[in-house]
Amino acid sequence: MRTYNTYIIRIFSALSREKIKKYVLEIRKNMCYDIGEVRNMKFDFDYSMATASDAEIGARICALRKKKHYSQSYLANLIGKSLRTVQKYESGEIKVSVDVVNQLALYLDTTPQFILGYNNLTRPFNTLADITRFLFELEQVANLEFSIRVERPPYSNNWTCAIMIDGKDREAELNANFCLFLESWQQQRQRNKAFHNDPAAYRKWKEEVLANQQEVPVLFIDGEELDESVRRIKNSEIYNPSGITDNE
Repeated sequence: MRTYNTYIIRIFSALSREKIKKYVLEIRKNMCYDIGEVRNMKFDFDYSMATASDAEIGARICALRKKKHYSQSYLANLIGKSLRTVQKYESGEIKVSVDVVNQLALYLDTTPQFILGYNNLTRPFNTLADITRFLFELEQVANLEFSIRVERPPYSNNWTCAIMIDGKDREAELNANFCLFLESWQQQRQRNKAFHNDPAAYRKWKEEVLANQQEVPVLFIDGEELDESVRRIKNSEIYNPSGITDNE
């Protein structure tokens, strides 16, 4: 029996589709990184994905800031920029770098996708169905394998559920990365509960995690459709590998 590293997963972001990742990487090419880093990037940009202009992005930032009742000066201090820079962001005079978009999303209670114009929701999850739909999508992520463990009465005194990921599964390339992230997240959450972290330190840690993980592409695969006869054969291989029937 394989040994699993067990974690209860808290949802922290929606999975980005490949086309969104292409757009994000192109922004980073244009605004954030030197030519040496650009040469190592793997995606080409599809310009049809740029759904919001600089002015539209600025208008979204402005609306979100006002909803939080933040002044431009206060927001500038939060993200470590000058007042004039924030004014230029909101007017669309200058482009907003990906790192700043991530910062703004954290401070303005929204998502980078919304700021960049990919959807009309300020939060990726608005109902329990949104969270459930996200979990269903995990089944379609290539190179990520997981199982589900449930303990409940009368077989246990507890009622707990967990998504379990084997960090040693070499056939699932994303498993080890995800386990490393969850280990680090567990430590951060423990520090938060013990009041060792201040909110700024926790936000900085999340920004660093998101920046690092943007370099890791996520591919989706469709579930395999099987006819009834093939399904029965595969079921028998799992539950009766010896092929011995009751009559034998």
